Amino acid sequence: MQYHLNGFKPGNYQVRDEARVPATPPPLVDLPKKVDVLIVGCGPAGLALARQLSEFADIQTCIVEQKSGPLLFGQADGISCRTIEIMEAFNCSELLVKETYQLHQNAFWEPDAEHPEQIKRTHKVPDARLGLSEFTHGVVNQARLHDLLLDGMASSVTHLVPHYNRRLLELEVDANLTQDLNAYPITATFERNDASQSAKVEVVQARYVVGCDGARSAVRKNLAIELQGDSANKAWGVMDVLVVTDFPDIRVKSFIQSKENGAVMLVPREGGYLVRLYVELDLLDQGQRASTLNLGVEEIIAKAQLIMHPYQLEVKEVAWWSIYEVGQRVADRFDDRPLDQADNLIPRAFVAGDACHTHSPKGGWGLNTSLPDTFNLGWKLAAVLQGRADAKLLQTYATERRKVAQMLINADREMSALVATRPSAKQGAAASKTDTGDIEKFIARQNGFIAGTSIQYDPSYLCTGQEHQHLATGFNIGQRFHSAKAIRLADGRPVHLGHLNKADGRWRIFAFGDSQNPLNQGSALHELIQFLAQSAHSPIKRYTPAGADIDAVIELFTVLQQQTLSIEQMPELLWPAKGKYGLRDYEKLFRTDEHNDIFDQRGINRSQGCMVIVRPDQHIATVLPLTAHQELSAFFDRFMLA
Repeated sequence: MQYHLNGFKPGNYQVRDEARVPATPPPLVDLPKKVDVLIVGCGPAGLALARQLSEFADIQTCIVEQKSGPLLFGQADGISCRTIEIMEAFNCSELLVKETYQLHQNAFWEPDAEHPEQIKRTHKVPDARLGLSEFTHGVVNQARLHDLLLDGMASSVTHLVPHYNRRLLELEVDANLTQDLNAYPITATFERNDASQSAKVEVVQARYVVGCDGARSAVRKNLAIELQGDSANKAWGVMDVLVVTDFPDIRVKSFIQSKENGAVMLVPREGGYLVRLYVELDLLDQGQRASTLNLGVEEIIAKAQLIMHPYQLEVKEVAWWSIYEVGQRVADRFDDRPLDQADNLIPRAFVAGDACHTHSPKGGWGLNTSLPDTFNLGWKLAAVLQGRADAKLLQTYATERRKVAQMLINADREMSALVATRPSAKQGAAASKTDTGDIEKFIARQNGFIAGTSIQYDPSYLCTGQEHQHLATGFNIGQRFHSAKAIRLADGRPVHLGHLNKADGRWRIFAFGDSQNPLNQGSALHELIQFLAQSAHSPIKRYTPAGADIDAVIELFTVLQQQTLSIEQMPELLWPAKGKYGLRDYEKLFRTDEHNDIFDQRGINRSQGCMVIVRPDQHIATVLPLTAHQELSAFFDRFMLA
């Protein structure tokens, strides 16, 4: 898709440039007095959480934003493979893929050995993230991702829309009420900041609150949570521009290092014409802010032109620009529990996204870490609020996501040092300069983390069974379910199994059949199906409410090795009757693709088969033998409520 030819215009990219207009903010209405979950902030973390909770009619959610309306132009525009996988869980990956500018190559530029005042391309390489997912890493206006989440919220059963023009004045957590799950221990006081009703104060009581309100988070400050880490020590300029240039790699992600003038990181943008430039500026003194440099976009443009000599760079339009400081910090806590009592208390207030980890934007990790933060938290909040899981489940959010945030900070610190041509204050003036080869090695080494596909949660009661990992070596316990295709038995259609893991709060059991015919009563798969369908210890029987569909809480999918079986031969549990009419669900039973066999692709033991248990956030909880009926029951019994 191409757009922005005659100037940048925000809005829906499915509308021609000439007719595109920004979305209209919803009308102002009073905030509710009491809610189950209060979300502060309409960034990617807040909207991903609201989108997930909007699917539950029995959970009242309120999302509040200080700005006057939806985002028009984003700053965090890199979209990782993992983020698109999550958007597929919300049923909206197709439009994101269509609009995203996909990054397939990296180019590296250094000073020309013969003419060191000029830059020269050293080499190009395929992007290291290719093949880690069925999706490709790319770039799109952050506002478009927000639009997709907002549209899904508005179209959900709860018709959830944000409340704009609200500034958080005060947040109180009543410590005497936090361990009473029926109580509303959160009191939030907001002030309207719109022109018509400015200074009007509104008070909301909530069972839970989640601060997704950015690096200067008012929620974090009210909870007395501290950011720890390095302060800013180097300034960079960033701008999205429409340019006329003879630089040959203007549509390739490029790392450019000059001899004396600094560095540029170039990222082509969606639409075919827009491009983002990160331009190295000056070192900062201790405690100095980039705003004190008194630089404007003209200085950023001039510096970029100097670095990219001998190539011409004529900027025709600046869509957006900023100057930022490089600093890496992470919150000491991700929820309201005191550090010395974390194991004994149920958290009721949380921080997510930039509110608990800040870093430079060059790696494109901000949005791609913030959105998975609340994708992790959302299903846990829903399960506790609906009485389906023990409230101790909420403790695992901080445990799992703070480790990821620390990995992010460490990776960003390393990349920031590599991309810069001059040492930071932390490195010291005598530090040796790195070349673009070091950047290439870093990208190759960190490609799974950059893509979001190698994020792995540590062993716990939610990520267990490592002794059975050999049964499915390509489905790593703790990592996200790495999708692959299988053939749907009912109609022969190839289907990505990962796309079955929707953001609806349900668990999934993927049963990969053993080498025996599943119709034989002695086969491991046949006995597993009998256990799940009939035993009082079956987690499907135990945790599915009376009168609900058989897959309302735990959904079973089965993949067979045998090619000649037909669906009508199979037990009812594999194609169950559902809904008020008892209609058959024909989309739960698969066979392997003869040409792209998932057993081979994901290292599944053909003789024994296995079960792969997938959490509602698409991460693999455990791998078990088909015969491990007792272990399967014990896994769910640790945290689920009958």
